[in-house]
Amino acid sequence: MKNKKVDKIFLIIVFFLTIVGFSVFTSASISLLAKSGPKFSSIAFNQAFFGLFLGSIACYIISRIHYRVWRKYALFIFMLSLVLTLLVFVPKIGVTHNGARRWLSLGGISFQPAEFLKIAFIIYFSAWLSGVKEKVATFRYGLLPLLVLMGIIGVIMLKQPDTDGLVVIAMAGIGIFITAGGRWRHLSILILIMIIGMAVTAYSRPYVMDRFTTFINPSSDSRGAGWQIQQSLNAIGSGEMFGRGFGQSIQKFKFLPESIGDSIFAVAAEEFGFVGSFALILTFVLFAFRGLKISLKSPDEFGGLLVVGIVILVISQSFINIASMLGVIPLSGLPLVFFSQGGTSMFLTLAEMGIILNVSRYRKNNI
Repeated sequence: MKNKKVDKIFLIIVFFLTIVGFSVFTSASISLLAKSGPKFSSIAFNQAFFGLFLGSIACYIISRIHYRVWRKYALFIFMLSLVLTLLVFVPKIGVTHNGARRWLSLGGISFQPAEFLKIAFIIYFSAWLSGVKEKVATFRYGLLPLLVLMGIIGVIMLKQPDTDGLVVIAMAGIGIFITAGGRWRHLSILILIMIIGMAVTAYSRPYVMDRFTTFINPSSDSRGAGWQIQQSLNAIGSGEMFGRGFGQSIQKFKFLPESIGDSIFAVAAEEFGFVGSFALILTFVLFAFRGLKISLKSPDEFGGLLVVGIVILVISQSFINIASMLGVIPLSGLPLVFFSQGGTSMFLTLAEMGIILNVSRYRKNNI
């Protein structure tokens, strides 16, 4: 039976992450204002209007659309996302930035189609596994489709290149696969393939190898590859227990690269200190637990797998970002969900939250 109200606790968590994330972004973007006023205006408008405002509207509308609609159009959505992602290689439409070809420019609006590909993959793979049911434990209906999908997506994303995006898609796929009843033996095969793939990628792409080298010895190239992680650790350390205060970050003005992008956690840590950083990480943990609880109460397998995929997508990307800024893992180019620059990313993230909220309307019992 339909539960007409969305899960309020999950909604509060999402609201908190959205507001805090936009506030930290605003603080971090002050550094851009000091350097380039016009560029700041453009980025701030995209984040506020396309990301926060339109994203919130999308979240509300999608939260009222029955989640099973996405299953009906799953194949079409996935194929459309592949076409959009391939368009980045078309001259005059695809946009190159810092050596990566990941953006489309249509009608004066620039966005990353790979963000759409992430949720499209989750929708399609969830629909597939919920359709084959117990056959997911077989190679033909479980592991093979995942390998084929990851192979197609991998070729496109490595060509851009976007190795970090490929990793989070793979993690979401593994999470959905295991939740649906995939065999652990098949998972070990998949992990082995991923390890071999990562080794080949690191060997063939110097920038990936540089990340591992810098991770092992951050001081080996302190003015080059090691600069970002060193400045990130300086910013986080200078925040001490309670931080410098909102808007008071010093590192964001001159020393910290990508202060509104993948380094934004360092800005937050400098301004809010250890206590604020811990609270932020704890909020993401609560997000994961509440989301997985909604998954467990889903009335059907598709809804449950859909929520699991979205939750893992958000959490894996966020924790990889935070861990890399802390120097726990090699540096990644992944943004911090809800916080980093990217109107398209914020819009789609809030739209994904709408899907989870809609699933929560149909939960079996009150949580």
